[in-house]
Amino acid sequence: MIENLYDKSDAGAWRAKAGSNEADQELAERVYTSRLIGQNRDLLMHGGGNTSVKVERANLFGVTERVLHVKGSGWDLDVIEAAGLPGVRLDPLLALRQLDGLSDEDMVNVQRCNLLDSTSPNPSVETLLHAFLPHTYVDHTHATPFLVLANLPNAEEVCREIFGDRLGIVPYIMPGFGLAKKAAEVFDSNPEVEGLLLLNHGHFAFGATAEESYGKIVGHTNEVAKHLEMTPPTSLRERKPADDLSVLPVLRGVIAEQARDVDAPMAVFDLRNGDDAQAIWKRDDVTALSTRGMASPDHVLRTKGRPLVLPESVWRKGREAIVQAVQDFEAEYRAYFDREAPRAKEPKTLLTPDPKHAWIEGIGVVGMGVNAKAAGAAADLAEQNMRVRMVGEDAGGFYPLGETDQFECEYWSLEQAKLGKGTPPRFQGRIVMVTGGAGAIGLATAKAFAAGGANCILVDLDEGRLAEAVAELGDWHQTYACDITKPGAAAAAMNHAVHSFGGLDILVSNAGSATGGALIEIEDDAFRSAFELNFFAHKEFSTAAAKLMRLQGRPGQILFNISKQAINPGKNLGAYGLPKAATMFLMRQLALELGDDGIRVNGLNADRIRSGLLTDDFIRERAKSRNVDENTYMAGNLLKREVEARHVGEAFVALACSERTTGHVLTVDGGNTAAELR
Repeated sequence: MIENLYDKSDAGAWRAKAGSNEADQELAERVYTSRLIGQNRDLLMHGGGNTSVKVERANLFGVTERVLHVKGSGWDLDVIEAAGLPGVRLDPLLALRQLDGLSDEDMVNVQRCNLLDSTSPNPSVETLLHAFLPHTYVDHTHATPFLVLANLPNAEEVCREIFGDRLGIVPYIMPGFGLAKKAAEVFDSNPEVEGLLLLNHGHFAFGATAEESYGKIVGHTNEVAKHLEMTPPTSLRERKPADDLSVLPVLRGVIAEQARDVDAPMAVFDLRNGDDAQAIWKRDDVTALSTRGMASPDHVLRTKGRPLVLPESVWRKGREAIVQAVQDFEAEYRAYFDREAPRAKEPKTLLTPDPKHAWIEGIGVVGMGVNAKAAGAAADLAEQNMRVRMVGEDAGGFYPLGETDQFECEYWSLEQAKLGKGTPPRFQGRIVMVTGGAGAIGLATAKAFAAGGANCILVDLDEGRLAEAVAELGDWHQTYACDITKPGAAAAAMNHAVHSFGGLDILVSNAGSATGGALIEIEDDAFRSAFELNFFAHKEFSTAAAKLMRLQGRPGQILFNISKQAINPGKNLGAYGLPKAATMFLMRQLALELGDDGIRVNGLNADRIRSGLLTDDFIRERAKSRNVDENTYMAGNLLKREVEARHVGEAFVALACSERTTGHVLTVDGGNTAAELR
């Protein structure tokens, strides 16, 4: 059962932070209960649902206006802030109810014209439904039990059995003006109802206070769950260790391969492999359930109408069998488009026909997206829909929207208008692993790639430092703690990349440490340890990455942090320079061997970067050995300016962007004639 988490003291704290303005206080409590809803995955998948509150505000002329604050496009309820609930003048919205019809484009225009702040995001497509209901607080969710109920063949009968007349029942209409008007009519027929069941869609509840509306959302959902005997919550986001995930990088490459563009990025994957995510394979109706469609219309936008289904008997056969399965999926999707597009009121543009989620026997549920966030949303919805299908089928039948209604939502005119607009970030869809990722250069490099849209995996020895580093990097990135010199570390790190994101696109082999001392004096064990870290670890990670990239069958990149020591040795740094020189040869050798696979291999020679290598003590020692002060030592180059870690990160990005460059070493040292490549 879902716990009611409303706490009066917490709500009071939110209101107090908002200041003395009553409207701001109401909005603050609206944010608080919106987050309570969004943080429970059995109430709401992220990206879905919407909430609102009606307040009164004085305009610039001192005239009091009624204002609807409603969730804006692009905001998720679990992390929403006041800015994510843009204010819209209510009276112009209410006037629209007298119209017989209103296009989506005109509806959006009216809503934007009545924003209090013109820079606000577009209000929800269900803004008018919130407006037409008279209550101060209105909540709309797609709770798992309600999705089961809404898609039963006898949903109205079951709803009456559970709630009597406490819920109004609204027939399916695509979100927008028509749905808002019909829902308002259903409410007007019985103003005593506590909420609305939207068939094939979801649930609305409302109240005079935030506590009342939220309480009804939780209470109604628990009543449905009890009736359907859905006592355990849906197990979401469970990711267990797995030994053989080799199907994922193959599938990732095969899907991208169908785009016929060798440089097109692959999808990022999000794996869920708990017991619930694999429960579908215990049934004998897997195929039938997979073709029924999604439980709520807006789910189609992130997941398409059906999963790619891969029985173990198929994917175990290898790449060609997976290719055939993907091609069959895409052919069926194109046939669906060809059937439905001619019936549309306006011309439609075919969306990419690739799958957005998969059911893979023995592996789990996989969400797919242009980045980790999109893949996570698809995986959340896929897990929820899998349970809805199974519970619904066993409770009388899972019968969601038909094909035409699904097409109308998937090819909604407002979504079609977005096609071709905006340029995706340069590294969107790219998975980047950085060894030494918690260090100055490693983190700066990860930040540079993340700024370009990449999802990064930071590899380092210390879990604490990794946690601090990824906190700086932000959401949707991963860490992996290991000693990269240990046998098997590289293979385990690659498995972690597959487990986390489905594969790997770019390896930045960056980790290293300088061992000082004259060669005739350094102990053999220390010398060998220096080679383990500064050469053999690079060799192990680069070759393991190359094997993974070959499995994907798509272009990839390996980037080495080599160091100027490979070209211009420093006195008493032979234990560092010798393995670095070997690493430069490794880079050139791999460039020769991996070119046919489209895997580019390049290196970067940096010098005098404040990092784990150049500690304050080390800088003092080197400056003293050259009879200069520390600042002069750090700026000892032709430009007379210190080179920073961020410059190295930017240089790695520059190499990654050089699409026709391989076997190259880029120097980042401010100018050091003695270290120039000749």
